[in-house]
This record gives sequence, structure tokens and C-alpha cells, in this order.
Amino acid sequence: MLDLSGRVAIITGATGILGQACAQAFGAARAHCVLVGGSADKLAALYRADANRLLAGGFDLALEADASRLVDMTLKQFGRIDILVNTVGGFAGGRKVHEDDLATWDAMHRINLRTTLNACRAVVPHFVRQGSGRIVNVAARAGLSGVAGLGAYGASKSAVIYLTQTLAAELKENGIGVNCVLPGTIDTPQNRRDMPNADFTKWVAPAAIADVMLFLASDAARAVSGAAVPVYGRS
Repeated sequence: MLDLSGRVAIITGATGILGQACAQAFGAARAHCVLVGGSADKLAALYRADANRLLAGGFDLALEADASRLVDMTLKQFGRIDILVNTVGGFAGGRKVHEDDLATWDAMHRINLRTTLNACRAVVPHFVRQGSGRIVNVAARAGLSGVAGLGAYGASKSAVIYLTQTLAAELKENGIGVNCVLPGTIDTPQNRRDMPNADFTKWVAPAAIADVMLFLASDAARAVSGAAVPVYGRS
């Protein structure tokens, strides 16, 4: 088992299905976890704060000030940050580009790209001063090539891939690794409701994605940066 004892990991989107899987995986690896969510009540319903776990509720990481406030809170509690895991995100699809409205494009870029961008921008100066750090972002399979009906979503996830690779290139001399995962269809209750006739056994489990993210955040992946790792299950 990978051991992150003494490491401090910020996990955004901690009330989501993938965020919960990451919280469990990183907690089991003995990391100090800062679990971030928009709702303090939802966080409190899912987790208990203790010496190794800080619950950071009421954050909207699409706002630059909230991302900065999160870093300040983490440093005040633990004195350092070693890992940033960005799982916050959302999905919308089903309409052709010329039929969709700009509000969908704005919403997808806000929740998928802007939150990741702000969180990265907030932690990177600390990582540079520290001379180390790991960032793991969540893009998507749909970010690799065009998919009918997924224009806004796919474009926002494609931007996350580009952001990841750009950060990796900019920070490679600073001891900072930046990677992302590309999930296929994730086996979640919502996806099962939306696609009741699909073969769920081919979908990728959130825990399986979290395991890959844990690896990318660990010293085992110290030579890996700029990677976009497919995590498709059998889909």
C-alpha cells in the first residue's frame, strides 16, 4: 500500500462520488486530508473532522478569492501542502453545438476548468517555494476528441488536459509533478439512473479511479508529469 504519512492533501469536490473515493483512498494512505466542498452541512454529514482531517465547507473554487482562502486555511492548520487533487466538476450534454446555449458553455467551463485553474494557481506558488508538490486533475475521455452532443463538456475537459500539460512543462524544474486522469463512464447512482439499459459492469468504479490518482500523487510517480492517464474500465 502506498504511504503518504505526513503529507497534506487538498481534495476538492469531496462531497461528490469521486471525491469521496479519493478521501477514502488518501485517508487510508495516512495523508492529512483537507476535504473541500461547497456545503459545510454535506461535508459534516459525510466526514468527521479530526487531527488528520480538516473539513473546508462553503468554498466556491470558481472564485479566485476562495481558492486563496483555502490555501491559507490549510497552511494555518497543517503548515504545509504537498498534494492538490481536483475532483470538483460537472456534466451537461445532449445538445448539438449550434442548438446549445452559451449558458451551458459558461457553466461547464466554470465548474470544470475555472475551479481547477484557480486551485492550481493558488497552490503553485507555495509548491515552488517548497520545492515539491503533486497536482492531480480530473479531465475526461471526452476531452480527447469530439463527441456529438458533448461540445461544452468535452471542450472544458480538453482545456483541463491542456492546463495540466502546460503546468507540467512550466514546473518541471521546480520538483512539481502535474498529471490528470481521463475517466470513462463512472459507475455512479446518477449514471445508472440516466442510462438504465447500459452494462454497468463495463463502467469504471470511483475507487479504481481514486487508486490511480493516489499513485500519481505518490513518490511512486515521481518521474511522471504531464500525463493524461486513461481510466476507462472496460468501456
